[in-house]
Amino acid sequence: MEDDLASEDDTLLLSEKEFHDAARRNDTARMAELIERGVDVKAKNNLDRTALHWAAGAGHVQAVRLLLAHDAAVNDEDNFGMNALLLSAWFGHLRIVQILVNAGAKTNCVNKNGRGLLHCAAQRGHINVIEFLIEDLEDVRLDKKDKMERTAFHLAAENGQLEVVKFLILAGCKCSIKDKDKNTAMHLAAKNGHAEVLQKLIEAGMSLDEKNREGLTALHLAAEGGHHGCLRLLLEAGCDVRAQTQKKMTCLHYAALNGFEDAARMLIAAGVQTDALNFQNASAMHIAVLQNHPALVRLLIDAECDLDILDNRQQSPLHIAAEHGRQEIAEMILIAGVNLKLTDKQGKTSLDIAARGNHINLADMIIKADRFYKWEKDNLNSDSDSWVAKHLTFRQDHRLETQHIRSVLWRLATKYLKPSEWKKLAHYWKFTEGHIRAIEHQWAGGKSYREHGHRVLLIWLHGVIMAGENPVKGLYEGLVGIGRRDLAESIRKQANAESMSPRRCTAM
Repeated sequence: MEDDLASEDDTLLLSEKEFHDAARRNDTARMAELIERGVDVKAKNNLDRTALHWAAGAGHVQAVRLLLAHDAAVNDEDNFGMNALLLSAWFGHLRIVQILVNAGAKTNCVNKNGRGLLHCAAQRGHINVIEFLIEDLEDVRLDKKDKMERTAFHLAAENGQLEVVKFLILAGCKCSIKDKDKNTAMHLAAKNGHAEVLQKLIEAGMSLDEKNREGLTALHLAAEGGHHGCLRLLLEAGCDVRAQTQKKMTCLHYAALNGFEDAARMLIAAGVQTDALNFQNASAMHIAVLQNHPALVRLLIDAECDLDILDNRQQSPLHIAAEHGRQEIAEMILIAGVNLKLTDKQGKTSLDIAARGNHINLADMIIKADRFYKWEKDNLNSDSDSWVAKHLTFRQDHRLETQHIRSVLWRLATKYLKPSEWKKLAHYWKFTEGHIRAIEHQWAGGKSYREHGHRVLLIWLHGVIMAGENPVKGLYEGLVGIGRRDLAESIRKQANAESMSPRRCTAM
């Protein structure tokens, strides 16, 4: 019969490929036929796997016996260093393991990662295989290390194999061994969120605050992964919630990095330092803002963290929000109250940063906040229970009740104010030079003054509404103040003519 290569990507002949397939499905009759016809029992595919690899991995006792009876190479390895014995341990086929051991397979074999029989069985949770290896074989070392210097105990903990962990502890393994990165089994269990395994390790008396090569404890790794069950166990067991890594990262930094709100809440309740600084002088708040985690920012604000801390770039959290255009986060920070005069290494305020980045709405929010802070300072009788405190916002106003006055301001800015008059109004209403520069930074062509004027008017309107004043009256006074009595009178007449207007201008 024809016996060409099975495919361009394979090294097997058609008959050899058929032989491998028969071994996979335990078709010993077809295997015997092909052996009779002279097929190479030891033939390897492009991954260096033989029929014995397939039969052993699938747990086919009859196929394995047939292959061994025809001198299959029991110790041949595939490209990953896996022989038939390692595969049978990996897949938990105890009977195959026993057959291969009796056939003379080397029991001290390891794959390319340096993992032996115990490693393979432990990683996959095969207790019956582990019991056989430990109780029946003499050269199986309980604490043998792979190339990462991990023992079977490490792998069982890393993969959440609780029964294996229990068995190995009872068998007398060394629980405190560290791998190449100085991780204990506790580190690996916490990193992967295996709470039941972690509980067993705690009960076994493992050290809670061991640090790995980077200085991370199990608590850091649980926080980094957002594993609430592990966090709770470690905190209840008395882990040091304030421990810092070599880069001065706390558990809260890691929770902030990944936006794990529940984990952060648990850490805060346990007494973590909310304002601890890492190697870049960044707090958890800096990180939460940079990673755009609004819920976490809110949690940290509620925990009364310091919003004016400066990192290595001398940036506050608001600087970072301004740089990246994070409006929702910026508003939370502005409502909480911050020092808007803080400057970074380039001498830029958060307003300068927002303006330079062309984050127009955010720049306007900062100006509104700055003006509101001054108004609040001048009106000390306002308290946290006031209408203002409950309804404070620095976002764009899209409310129906202000739609009419906003339309008036739009027409005023785009049709009636002359190019220089928006700036006169800004000065009249005590906008600072920094405010005006930030607004003027926007370029919308030769008629940018219209956009500038509209922004000034809306920012001013925000302050008037927050102060509970009459916007029509204030607008009248402003226009008169810059010498535009004609516009002021026109607006007054229009306001008084509208019988449905809720704020008639009767005091002008």
